[in-house]
Formats: sequence, C-alpha cells, structure tokens
Amino acid sequence: MPIPGGTGKVPDVMSFSSREYGARVGFYRVLDAIQEIGALGTATVNSSVVEAYPELVQAMSEASWEVMGHSITNSRRLSELSEEEEGLEIAEVTQTLTDAFGRAPAGWLGAGLTERWTTLDRLVENGYSYVADWALDDRPNTALDGALVTVPYPLEVNDKPAFDSRLMTPDEFAGTAIRTFDVLLRESADEPRVMAIALHPYLIGAPHRIESLRRLLGHMREAEGVWWTTGGEIASRYREETGR
Repeated sequence: MPIPGGTGKVPDVMSFSSREYGARVGFYRVLDAIQEIGALGTATVNSSVVEAYPELVQAMSEASWEVMGHSITNSRRLSELSEEEEGLEIAEVTQTLTDAFGRAPAGWLGAGLTERWTTLDRLVENGYSYVADWALDDRPNTALDGALVTVPYPLEVNDKPAFDSRLMTPDEFAGTAIRTFDVLLRESADEPRVMAIALHPYLIGAPHRIESLRRLLGHMREAEGVWWTTGGEIASRYREETGR
C-alpha cells in the first residue's frame, strides 16, 4: 500500500527511505535531545516495529521510555477493520509489546487516531488504562463511564502536520511549541494543564530540524513548576486526584 504523501509508485522507494532514515538516524537524535534534559519519552509503537527494528526496542527499553500501543502498522486503520479484526489486532499489538518490553502498555494511540465504535471496549478488555486518540482538551478526562482516562494528544504541536501540511520552518515549529507552553504554564496556576509534543523521528530528526527541538525543550526546562512525566503517570495521577 502506498504511504500517504508518497510517490504512489510500488515500491515507493522515496517514502520508504524517508521513514527508514527516521529509524536509522533520526530516532537517536531525538533520544539524545530528550535525554539531555533528563526527561522520559512516551513512544507510540506499531507492533511491527518489534520485529523490524529490535535495536529501537532495546534503545527505548534502556532509556526507560513508556510505550503506547499504536496498531500493527500505520498503513491500516482500526476504522477499516471489522469488529472481529479489531479485537484480534488490539490483542496482538498488546501481546507483542508486552513480550518485547517486559510490561503491558498502559496507553493506546490508534494509527491515524482512528477508532471503531467498539474500540474503547476492546482497549478495556486488553487492560489499557488510558487512550490518547481524543485531542479535545488540555487536561485529562475520562471515557466509557470512567473505564479509561483520556490523555491529551497534540494536533498543533505535532511535527507531522507542521512540516508536511503547514510547511513550517523548524523555527516556526519551535515558536509554536514555546508559545503553547507559555500559555498553558500560565493557565496551570489555576488548574493543571497537559502539554505533549508529537514527534516523528524521520521529520524532527533531520539535521536541519533537530536543533529546534533542543531549543524548545531548553525553554521549557528553564520554567519552574513543570512536571516532566509520561502518559501513564498522568493518567494515574488524574485518577488519584479526582477519584474518577
């Protein structure tokens, strides 16, 4: 299946090479930038990555990153599956990531942020405690009568639409992230706010973009009163604080 935004040719060598660059080179630049400020990443991982890139599994494990389920591959959306196929896919992703990383993923982000009407029920059945598909708030909430916590996922501070669709420069992307952070930090004086930065290593990990990530992370690190944490810890704290 051709990758969206690719050449449309099979094999799509250009698109494959771009994504492969992210796994071979870009990922390690992103890893270094995050480790430099002493933070942990929350990685959305296709289960197909486990077999294709065992070295990335090892690197994320050694860095103590949290891992979220992210479908088998980005080329097939849950919304395209039958109810039975969806159940099998979520179960397979969960088991593959559990075996590879030594613990079950607590969170889920569907490929393309897509769901079926049955998705949340399937996630609960497979032991998930939070979902990141719902980009509808700047703070956590609950779904499915409290069975799942929703942890905000960013559509604006997200390098894929920023670079692929909006054609932002690296400085414009960093500026967007910094302005977002400054507003949310100010508002957090009244009630908690969550800020995530969505990064794709084949994009932000390019040599001409990686320093923009370092610049915006440095700006955020200088601020006081910020809790640098993972999606799972946010979901757990939300339940502790709200009793929901």
